[in-house]
Amino acid sequence: MKLKKILNRLLQLHPRKIDLTLDRTFNLLKKLGNPQDKLKNVISVVGTNGKFSICQSLKAILNESGHKCNLYLSPSLQSYTERFVFDDNEISDENLVNLLQDIEKILGNDTATLFEILTCSYLKYCEQFKDNITIIEAGLFHQFDSTNVFKKNLGSIISSVGLDHLEWVKNKTIDSVIHEKTIKLLDSNIFVNMQENKEIKSKIEKALKNNNSNKYFFGKDFHYLKAENNFIQYEDGQGSIMLPEPSVLGDHQLGNISTAIIACRKLFNIKDNNIKKGITKIELKGRLQEIKSGKLKNLVGRNRLILDGGHNVNSSKSIANWIKQQNQQVHLIVGMMKNKDHEGFVNSFKDIVESITLIDVPNQERSITKEEFKNKLNGNHKNIKTGESIIQSIKSLGQKNNSIILVVGSLYLTGEVLNLN
Repeated sequence: MKLKKILNRLLQLHPRKIDLTLDRTFNLLKKLGNPQDKLKNVISVVGTNGKFSICQSLKAILNESGHKCNLYLSPSLQSYTERFVFDDNEISDENLVNLLQDIEKILGNDTATLFEILTCSYLKYCEQFKDNITIIEAGLFHQFDSTNVFKKNLGSIISSVGLDHLEWVKNKTIDSVIHEKTIKLLDSNIFVNMQENKEIKSKIEKALKNNNSNKYFFGKDFHYLKAENNFIQYEDGQGSIMLPEPSVLGDHQLGNISTAIIACRKLFNIKDNNIKKGITKIELKGRLQEIKSGKLKNLVGRNRLILDGGHNVNSSKSIANWIKQQNQQVHLIVGMMKNKDHEGFVNSFKDIVESITLIDVPNQERSITKEEFKNKLNGNHKNIKTGESIIQSIKSLGQKNNSIILVVGSLYLTGEVLNLN
């Protein structure tokens, strides 16, 4: 309750939840002694999809090789403490409360958004672990995001880039999105993940033309191939590695893992054995995560219950590709926020799922109602219905047999499901 109270209080300090400028961030960081300048080994991760997966893949590989890591992640699924990882451990509620109270006093009468305060708080606490490898997941875009405060870093990783959050760019095109994510990347090392198509890859390459970093592109400088017996062959300029099947679901994760591998090899010269062991220890909460025990699992009988927080068209395509590889019927439960491409998202699943149940995202005023959602789809999909709640929808589908119940559409929805379970 203490954490919730202080977060609610901090949320009231600025009239806008998101305000894309850096003045307030630098002002608070200055009051804190500019902790961002004291961190020695920073890796920035920007992009639309796959940032969280790349961060967790980096951490798993680096931990296996003996490196300690700090992680700054967003958004959180169940608790804000998930965003604050220091020395490989999530911060405790008590320590986060104390940290935020200290920052609130230092901020004084100045204003800042909650995300800006969280970012500055993270960087200040991170001073205690400044020799660790610090992995920073960017928030909205990058150019004016409060994570874009470093003078130097070890490298930047560009995950898959797609159309999302278009309400924040003047020209609502992929070119504008790429510009926002790449224009302020530091000159160091840049690793570009697998993209949806050659056109986006080419646009990223063009956007980085004046950046003096060493640049490594998926498909050009590193790649992977699926081999027999579930093995994966990874290859870059330093040679190939035959990898075991990773501990995560979805072929799209192989691109994310490959990008983490090239970064680890180039920046830290990680040994092959540590890479092989590390990828079997990747944990991806809310990303094609199968729930194997708990209250909700007990409701699904002999069916599988899987969650994915994907909420844009690129993510729905990746999920749809995974569905096509399954030998079971799939029933979707979908809840989304208002500002998403609802039709584009659901169209990815046309003719490949047995049913779609639309629900409200609990406790989110900015979510689309199930009735409005259904009306927007205009009967373009067969077997669409609405559900009263998460539990009711899962319980109803639990009467199926040997099927997959897949909850998608929002990280907020994923967090609610995990809390209920």
